[in-house]
Amino acid sequence: MTAGTSLRIAVVSHLKYPIAEPFPGGLEMHTHMLARLLKARGHDVTLFASEGSDAALNLRTYGAPTGTPTTDKEAEDVALAEHRAYDAMMDDVAAGNFDIVHNNALHYLPLTAASRIKAPMVTVFHTPPFMELENGVLECTRPDMRYIAVSQAVKAMWKDVAVADEVICNGIDLDLFAARTETPIDRPAGRHAVWSGRIVPEKGTDLAIRAARRAGIPLRFAGPISNLAFWHEKIVPLLGEDVTYLGHLNHRELAGEVARAAVALITPRFDEPYGLVVAEALACGTPIAGFARGALPELTDAETGCLAPPDDVETLADCIPRAAALSRAACRARAAVNCDMHRMVGRYEALYHQEIARAAAAGALAAK
Repeated sequence: MTAGTSLRIAVVSHLKYPIAEPFPGGLEMHTHMLARLLKARGHDVTLFASEGSDAALNLRTYGAPTGTPTTDKEAEDVALAEHRAYDAMMDDVAAGNFDIVHNNALHYLPLTAASRIKAPMVTVFHTPPFMELENGVLECTRPDMRYIAVSQAVKAMWKDVAVADEVICNGIDLDLFAARTETPIDRPAGRHAVWSGRIVPEKGTDLAIRAARRAGIPLRFAGPISNLAFWHEKIVPLLGEDVTYLGHLNHRELAGEVARAAVALITPRFDEPYGLVVAEALACGTPIAGFARGALPELTDAETGCLAPPDDVETLADCIPRAAALSRAACRARAAVNCDMHRMVGRYEALYHQEIARAAAAGALAAK
């Protein structure tokens, strides 16, 4: 097959949330974008996902989204439901006569059942290692499985479990997240900070509020309330005239909010493997004030962000005015080089053809 050949591609998603807007998180947005752009490039794409996903993506669905369990009993029920769903899914993938399988799931079974599939298969590491996925990698019996990391940080996190052969950074829609390169701090409407993401403890929404308040700058924040206990116990008491919750926005609404801000706050309490919110902010020309952990130091530089030590709210507050004074044009330029969705999909497309050619060569050699 040549680089211009149309491929039959299976995209295996996780089942916890639907692959549809408004996106619950970055992985759902990335998977949707990947399937949509591959289809637009003329490939025959099938998305294996949960019910409620975008019907325009040639869906095969496997039950309702399983979500995040909150009790041990729920966790047991979800584990059983997901095992059965992925087992059926992998049988369907194996029967689908695909040229390539792209695994974006966070479950062990697409890896432990990979031997059922004749087509080449790539698995993308979107997270740090965790027991379930790590066990899947260790129990995968396919020596030709190709592992990809979404950042150098993620590649380093996985090095003791599996070697990621390549780093392909996640991309975003640079046209949707359009730049406003004037300095918003000079406009009354732009004298505020923005934060976006799932509202959960590990994303540090409360730390962003405290840092913005300490810096004396209003904060507008958006995202799904994915942990009600955290919301009521840690976030609601911090709300006020200077802190505005915008709700769970679609991508177009979110892009407008990010572009209008003076600075974007990035406050993970863990080693964020990539951080699409960083790419989105840079694309909008909005500088970053965040914690220096995970992939954030890869995505920003001295011209586009100011980073504080992890969980250091006081230093982060000091970073906010320094970041707001940075060049918005430089932010946009960095996003254009590193975060373009078309570049990302082009690299995956090249990888698919490479893996198909390698499998064909191995098959021809075995037939001799």
